[in-house]
Order: sequence, then C-alpha cells, then structure tokens
Amino acid sequence: MALRESPTVETLTAMASVFLVQSTVGLVGIQGHLFALAPPLLARPWTLVTNVYAHASLPHLLGNAVALAAIGLAIERTSTRFRFHAFFVLTGMLSAIVQVLVDGLVGQPTAVLGASGAVFALVGYAITGNAVVHAALRRFRPDRTLLLVGGAALVSAIVLVTAAPNVALVAHAVGLGAGLVAGRRRVLHARAGRRLTDHP
Repeated sequence: MALRESPTVETLTAMASVFLVQSTVGLVGIQGHLFALAPPLLARPWTLVTNVYAHASLPHLLGNAVALAAIGLAIERTSTRFRFHAFFVLTGMLSAIVQVLVDGLVGQPTAVLGASGAVFALVGYAITGNAVVHAALRRFRPDRTLLLVGGAALVSAIVLVTAAPNVALVAHAVGLGAGLVAGRRRVLHARAGRRLTDHP
C-alpha cells in the first residue's frame, strides 16, 4: 500500500495542517482556543471535530503523531480508509466530550484539544482486535464480569502510567475503553479485497 493511500498519513497531515493554522491565527492575535472543545459544548460546534486534530504545542503534536504512526500503520492494514477515519474522529470526539463533562462536574470547566483520546482508542483496539487475542477470547469464552474487571484494570494501569500535569486522563481512559470494546467486536476489520478502498 502506497503511503499516499494511508489513512494514518492522511490523519498526520490533517493534524499538522490544523497546527499550522493554529500557529498562524495565533500570530495575528486570534485566540487559538477556537479549535478546542469547551463548555457549552454546542457553542462552537466545529470544535467537536477540530479539537481532535488540534494541539496545544509542538511537543504535544509530536508526541501524538509518533504514537499514531506507530499504531495506526499497523491497524490500517486490515481496515478501510473510511472506517479508520470515522473511528478516529468518533472516539476522539467521545473522549473529549466526556473529559469536558467530567471536568465541569468535579472542578473548573476546561478546554480540551489533542488526538490522544483517539490514539488511545487505537491502542485499545490493537490489544483486543488482534487475531491472537480475538481467537483466545472466542476459544475460552471468559466470564463477562472477568472481562469487565480485566478491561477496567488495564485501562486504569495504562492511564496511570501516562499521568502527568495537564493531561486529559479521562479522555485517555474513555478512548482506551472504547478501543478495547471496538477491538473485541473488530469493527475496523474489513473483508479482503475491500481494504482501504471502502466508501461510506
């Protein structure tokens, strides 16, 4: 598969392009928070999408870009362009929305931006959607409660390892959890012959 057909490369390009626009509008004195999701959620509806691709700084962008490249290029091999992009946007939106709502309930409402929720969803998908884990779960059919407890423990462990000041831990947890569920159902997997050529 050529890189020009890669949804991961397309996503990385979108992230870089949005960051360039953010930097440009910042130079002319326009608030960069035009791209971040903040309460009330529907006040600036475009931020439901732009927050997924926008980043607070160059290191923030580079960190998510490296993680996306590492996991996305592997996952896209069994998916389609449409499924990959839809999954990335929807899990990123979900993660950001829950983060904003939780922040509003437990403390000061904050603005959220960054691809990490969607990247964590891809990580979760890679954990439960790969052929080895999928076959094992089908063969041994573990108790649903055990799966839930194990999934919650895994989410907690990974989120705590990545904890740092000003990091959207709720978004990471939601993204990872969504990815684990989606991987179990293999929602990104496409039939042979339709990979990366599927249309909505």
